[in-house]
Amino acid sequence: MNNNNGILTSKDARKLGIDNKVLQRMHKSGEIERLEHGIYIDSDQVEDDYFLTQYRCKRGIFSHETALFFNDLSDRTPLQLMLTIPSGYNSRLLKDKQRYKFFYIKEELHSIGKITITTAFGNKVYAYDKERTICDCLKKIESLDADLVLDAIKKYMRKPGSDFAKLLEYAEIFNLRDLVRQYMEVLS
Repeated sequence: MNNNNGILTSKDARKLGIDNKVLQRMHKSGEIERLEHGIYIDSDQVEDDYFLTQYRCKRGIFSHETALFFNDLSDRTPLQLMLTIPSGYNSRLLKDKQRYKFFYIKEELHSIGKITITTAFGNKVYAYDKERTICDCLKKIESLDADLVLDAIKKYMRKPGSDFAKLLEYAEIFNLRDLVRQYMEVLS
């Protein structure tokens, strides 16, 4: 648990020679908490939804409205966590449509703009950078909160350090160049 941000899976415990009954006893005594089948957390640890989501969905990268929040382009804490995964990838989390929203992309485009972000609890997770997030949001604006997206783009346009060349480069890769230019002209 010390090496894994307070999390232990029963699979990892077995590899270390720890029997499942030991985990069950520790859970009953309150030393550890059971998050779900096979996943335990140190009872002194505060549950970090972002870290746990990424732990459960290893290939997921926080995107769209969640990435807007991580990149300080939105003040709204996401109610529904949004992740992008490669087409064909499967996760148990796909079933929980209330809590998670998944977007699919070709494997070769999946890691473009991937960065590491630190959560409020000090854990490292993957999200897309500002420029990739703007492209993703514009592409899927009809299935997102359009006002939130437009406010985020305005904030991006005013924010020092915004990389417009990188934004246009990503827009070219994702076939959004005209759309991105249009929004840049209207909102600047």
